[in-house]
Parts: sequence; C-alpha cells; structure tokens
Amino acid sequence: MAYIRRVKTSSGATAIQLVRKTHGNITQLEHIGSAHTPEEETILIRLAHQRLYANQTSLFPDTPPAVTVTLTASYSDLLRRVLLEQYQHLGFDRLDDDVFALLCLARIVEPTSKLDSLRVLADLGIHTMDRNHLYRCLKQSIDRDYRTTISRICYAYAATRTISLILYDVTTLYFEVQQEDAYRKSGLSKERRLEPQIIIGLLVDQSGFPLGLHSFEGNTAETKTILPVLEAFRAEHHLPQVTVVADAAMMSQKNLTALAAAGYTYIVGSRLTKIPYAIAEYQKIGPLADGYIIVDRRSDYRIVYQYREKRAALDLRNIEKQIAKAERIISGQSPAHRSKFVTVKTKEKSLNRTLIEKAYALSGIKGYVTNLPAPDDQIISAYHQLFHVEASFRMAKSDLKARPIFHRKRDAIEAHLTIVLTALAIGRSLEFQTGMSIKQLVKILRPIRSGIVDINGQEYPAKENISPVIHKLLQKIRSGH
Repeated sequence: MAYIRRVKTSSGATAIQLVRKTHGNITQLEHIGSAHTPEEETILIRLAHQRLYANQTSLFPDTPPAVTVTLTASYSDLLRRVLLEQYQHLGFDRLDDDVFALLCLARIVEPTSKLDSLRVLADLGIHTMDRNHLYRCLKQSIDRDYRTTISRICYAYAATRTISLILYDVTTLYFEVQQEDAYRKSGLSKERRLEPQIIIGLLVDQSGFPLGLHSFEGNTAETKTILPVLEAFRAEHHLPQVTVVADAAMMSQKNLTALAAAGYTYIVGSRLTKIPYAIAEYQKIGPLADGYIIVDRRSDYRIVYQYREKRAALDLRNIEKQIAKAERIISGQSPAHRSKFVTVKTKEKSLNRTLIEKAYALSGIKGYVTNLPAPDDQIISAYHQLFHVEASFRMAKSDLKARPIFHRKRDAIEAHLTIVLTALAIGRSLEFQTGMSIKQLVKILRPIRSGIVDINGQEYPAKENISPVIHKLLQKIRSGH
C-alpha cells in the first residue's frame, strides 16, 4: 500500500512524503519536499502524485495529470547577496550608486573587462544594466571623486578596530602598448617589463585593510611617492601623528630626515651595504645566538640589528648558489651574465673573495631603522607586518586583476583603480571573517544556484539549497567574525 501524507515540521512548514506500507508497517518513506506556502504545497502534491503513479496515469483517469517541470533560469543569488551585504556593511552604499556597487561585485566574482562584466552580472541574476550605464558610472566616479569618499569610509571602518600602524608599499602596473604618454611611462618595473607603466602606492592598516590608493607616472622613483601619500593621508583625516612602516627600497636618508621633520615616526628596513661595527666586534668573540639583537644609536634615530638562524640558513643557501653560478661563469661553462661574486679585470674573471666574506658575515642579519621610542622586539614585530600590504597587493593584482588592460585614458584608469580599491576592501573584510581568500569564497558560493522553475506553464522562484557547512560559513560572515 502506498499513499501521500502531510506532516507538520518544527519550523512550521508542511513536509510532503510518499509512504509505502506492508502489513501495516512503513517499509519505505520518501521525502518529496517541505512547503512554506499553499502554492508550494500544491506543487509538491503534484510531484508526489507523479512519483506515486509513475507512467501509469492512463490506468487511473481520476488521478492528476503528469507534471512538466522546466528550469528556465539559474543564477548565483546567494553570492550576490553576500557580497552586496558586505558592500553595505562597510558603508560604501553612501555613494548612492547601484551601478558602481555592481561593478565592484563583478570585479570580485570574475575580473574581466567592463563590457564583459554584463555577462558576470547576468550570472548573478542582474539583467538591468547595459554598456551606457557602465560608461556613465566610470565618468561619475571621477566627477564625484569616489576615491576620496571610499578612502574616508575605509579609514572610518578600520578606526573602529584601532589603527596602530600605517603600512606603505608600491607596485607597478604595465600596459601592452609601445608608445608612452604623459601618464604611462617606462620606468623601473617590479615585473621586469619594458612597456610603459604606472606606479601604484597602497596604504593599509596593520591587518592589511586598505586605507588609500594613489597612482603616479610610470617613471616616478619609489622614494618620491611616500611623502606625498602620507601628507595627503594625514591632512585628509586630521591626524596629529602617524607611524609608518615601509620597505628599505622606499627610503633614502633624505626621506628619513623629511619624515622626522614633518613629525612622523617610522620603521623601515635597513640596507646592509657594509658590516656594522657593533656586529663585527661581536663576531670576533664568537657566533651570534638566535634572536640576538644589537642596537646602533644615532642622534635622531637608531638601527636595530637582529640575527635569526632560520634567515641565516636561507642566506647561506643563496650564497652557495651564487658562488656556484660565479664559478661556472669563470670556467666558461655558463654565459657571461652579471653575477654578484664575479670580478672582471680586462679579460680575466675571478671570484670576489672580499664580497663573499662580507656576505657570509651578514648572513642571518636584518636591520631596522626607527625613530620610534618603543622596545626593540616591538619594532621588529611591527616591521614584519609589511607582509599584510604585500598580501593586499597580491589580492589586487592576482584575484582582482588590477592591471587596467582595457583602459588607456587616465580618468578611465583612475576609475578602474577606484573599483579595485573598493573590491579589495570587501575582499579583505570577508577574508578576515571567514579565514579564506576571496577567490576561494567565490569558488564555494558561486555554484549554489537559485532560479526560476516552470511547472505546467506556471513560473515559480526556486530557492538555493544551503548545506550545513555553507550555513556555518554564512553565520561567520553575518556575525562579523
């Protein structure tokens, strides 16, 4: 005996089940679905009848006719809602520009050209935009200076978690064009490219959350970017004092003097061009112990040197590789490329023993220059937070594909970078809450589909099926942890 039954669930829904009994005992129970509305209950009853009678409906003229179910649309509505909620949570909806918000979402889901973003948005269930909306939005983002508003929102959000350090770094974005212009110029490339490029300076807090983004002409020296960016940042947010952390490549003695004169405290990497006197004297006594710190105090700053065995092991491996390379060049086994340890005198090549000895003596040692009156171990720990800005650059350049391939005018490029900055803030925020990269999060949520189902000519919305694992992930995001 088989029949259809309705059962009320603890959530208040009505479960439709197909039950089979033998001698009064249930031998098979099939759950058809749970209905939350009378319309859904009618649909599930029809499906249960179809399952019950299979292809024998012609033998039972009083039974309901077969149900024809067709999927007419499918889209990632859950992913759209999660990203849009995060956009609003950060406060970017203050821009009051729905098109800009959707462009940021599309950049996160699948970085592509602005026109191809229409396809990405369609996959999120958004069909109301056309190319004219996109172009007007890009122009409006420049006219209304969205970048400044977004930077203020980012700063306000980061300030709720306390900003203890400002981390700064630069990167380059190249263009596959041969002709330079006033903005895209050839310069020292991070990617060893010869094409025209632009310089991007990124400010983040101690956790890697973006606070501001600035672009410069491609031939601008890295050392000439930090002061203008910091001055603009401090003036924008009316900050009396700022502690900045930057890599050694960003700094020169002139920059350090200018930073101190402007009232900044700083922590920067030190370039070890020679063996510091204090270290040389200590090495005469014996080898340095792991974690040992030596301080060289100057009139207005100090240099903190630290030795780490792990760093020394890596340095020694690299030195051995460089020596082997130099020996191959000297013996003629390798082409005469530039090598650190090769000395060339007329036509003769030899190993530079002095340079090799210095490299061995400096292995495992890292220097940190600072005028901040804080304990030495805190200075070292603060400098190592620079990996956060590097992680943000990796997300921007890899996951969000920041390189503006499809733009050539400065306003369009700046508008594109504003979208990237906003998407980066959303991505970093979600990464903090979930513990996974934005790329991985999109990969998990995008296949969870909603849609429209046609049942016997009548269309019904079909909600996504959320597993317990995904439900826990969504709870992390919505709780902010």
